[in-house]
Amino acid sequence: MITITFNAFSFLQKKLAAKHIPHSEATMELPEGNSVADLIGRLGLARDEVEGVFVNGRIVSFDVIIQDGDRVALLPPGTPGPYRVMLGIVQKNRS
Repeated sequence: MITITFNAFSFLQKKLAAKHIPHSEATMELPEGNSVADLIGRLGLARDEVEGVFVNGRIVSFDVIIQDGDRVALLPPGTPGPYRVMLGIVQKNRS
């Protein structure tokens, strides 16, 4: 087992709170080899309810394997456009 620190933002907090799942600076244990997508499933969230995932402050894809000691944060869809670019959720169109 590995131990991570987990945070959820915006409406994801309410959704997890309704299930009595800690969502702010929560310590969680996961089996080794779990990906971000596995974590989302364990939390009972649909993949389309999560737009951005941060591991240790960097935006990552859903297939990244979570490591012991990682800090993981989930961001729902609906973040305003400029912030999505700033956070790295989408790439700025340079054309």
